[in-house]
Amino acid sequence: MNLKGRDFLKLLDFTPEEILYLIDLAAELKDKKKKGIPVDTFRGKNVALIFEKTSTRTRCAFEVAAHDLGMGTTYLDPSGSQIGKKESIADTARVLSGMFEGIEYRGFEQEIVEELAKYAKVPVWNGLTNEFHPTQMLADLLTIREQFGHLQGIKLTYMGDARYNMGNSWMVACAKMGMHFTACTTAKYFPAAELVAQCEAIAAETGGSITLTEDVQAGTRGADVIYTDVWVSMGEPDEVWEERIKDLKAYQVNRAVMENAGEQAIFLHCLPAFHDLKTKIGAEVGERFGITEMEVTDEVFESAQSKVFEEAENRMHTIKAVMAATLAE
Repeated sequence: MNLKGRDFLKLLDFTPEEILYLIDLAAELKDKKKKGIPVDTFRGKNVALIFEKTSTRTRCAFEVAAHDLGMGTTYLDPSGSQIGKKESIADTARVLSGMFEGIEYRGFEQEIVEELAKYAKVPVWNGLTNEFHPTQMLADLLTIREQFGHLQGIKLTYMGDARYNMGNSWMVACAKMGMHFTACTTAKYFPAAELVAQCEAIAAETGGSITLTEDVQAGTRGADVIYTDVWVSMGEPDEVWEERIKDLKAYQVNRAVMENAGEQAIFLHCLPAFHDLKTKIGAEVGERFGITEMEVTDEVFESAQSKVFEEAENRMHTIKAVMAATLAE
């Protein structure tokens, strides 16, 4: 399979076979890293990492993956780039294309990364936008396959706010891979109807399914994977905490949810997670609202069913696969 020169902007752009190829390549690269086999076949190449939204996992994953492949990286944080401020997105894309062999973007609207890709002469990779998070999906799919041995037919329940990048991306990923996606949340947090319809059409071809439910018992019963994310996304105002906690507290992942899913179920979270008060924001929210946990209890987060740190490691292996597959050697 030849993906050289392709952008990686959203999974909707890729066939199930292409997605599986990237997962297989990630598994191969992971195995080589564990065995100490070098894969630095891209020596002399460089990639630009544009981060309008900061991240521990995404930055580290791209930097380590690039280093393993023999490449150099230039990190541009929110204050280190003029993109969209003094320099247009189109001009930024053309400038960076002359200096780098690939460009990663993590930030706001999907249209920004799409415009970067339109004007760039090198592959552009989406590290996260408001609408989609495709590199996280590859890591999660690899983790699920490592745990169950397959993807087809896996039942995944996403709990919480399913309107944005994670809910959208999981609905697309499940539809593409013949998995069964359930958004378990109050109706105001369901994904957009247009994307639901698009994913239902894809799922009809792959053997997957899309379900939207407000019923926690029905939505989590027999699920293979229980997934959640923070209730307030990056960049949203502090005022929304009260609303989200009120609306979503019934959709917290706790022992009852995991027991309803069954012993086979695993818990995944893209991180960071508010499962205790050991962070500045967690402590502030805890003091303000009198809670000690939010989207997931510490009991579940630290349980044997939790695979969040295996999942986090797989960010690096799958991002490495994306770069290796799309860059010209």
